Amino acid sequence: MDTTPLVKQHPQGAEENPVRMRIVGAAFSVFIERGYAGTNTLEIATRAKVSKRELYALVGNKQAMLLACISERAKRLRMPKDLPPVRDRETLARLLVSFGAQLLREVSDPAVVAVFRLAIAEAERTPKVAQALDTIGRETSRVALTEVLTQARASGLLDGNAAEMSEQFAGLLWGNLIVSLLLGVADPPNSGEIERRAGNAATAFLRLYPPPAKPR
Repeated sequence: MDTTPLVKQHPQGAEENPVRMRIVGAAFSVFIERGYAGTNTLEIATRAKVSKRELYALVGNKQAMLLACISERAKRLRMPKDLPPVRDRETLARLLVSFGAQLLREVSDPAVVAVFRLAIAEAERTPKVAQALDTIGRETSRVALTEVLTQARASGLLDGNAAEMSEQFAGLLWGNLIVSLLLGVADPPNSGEIERRAGNAATAFLRLYPPPAKPR
């Protein structure tokens, strides 16, 4: 199976205000260290070397800063707009491998795992943290893959509910890895492991969803 990447990594935030990006970066660090409840905007402003007035003007309050942090990471899980049309299963396979590798690479990053831990730890006291992570972070990858599978289904390459197939692919991709990462009993996968996992997930997925039988 040809696994030439179809999902390219693009530099993020090049168009962003550099001061705003510095604030978001500082906020991300403080959230990881202090937790949501223990974070205060003064410390974020101090680390970002801006005034609180500038902090609120460029990003907003503490909740807005958390949303900005999650949104910045979620940008990396969007499908680029210049993807080739999904008209054959070979292209679909390559796309699944590329997207799967990108998803593994981004989500298994220690900083992202730390955000998931933060959301779990704050779930009862601050449920909006978990809600934001789910709606902004996880939903980005779900929507991106569902759109591709919807196109593949329309092209007659496989059959099934696109949203359910998206969840199936994620399950094949991750297995127990995400739980192990959250528990701290596994290291983030290296590049070779990422490619192996993505390739195996794509192969298994396409076996589960063969082309629809042609009417006789």
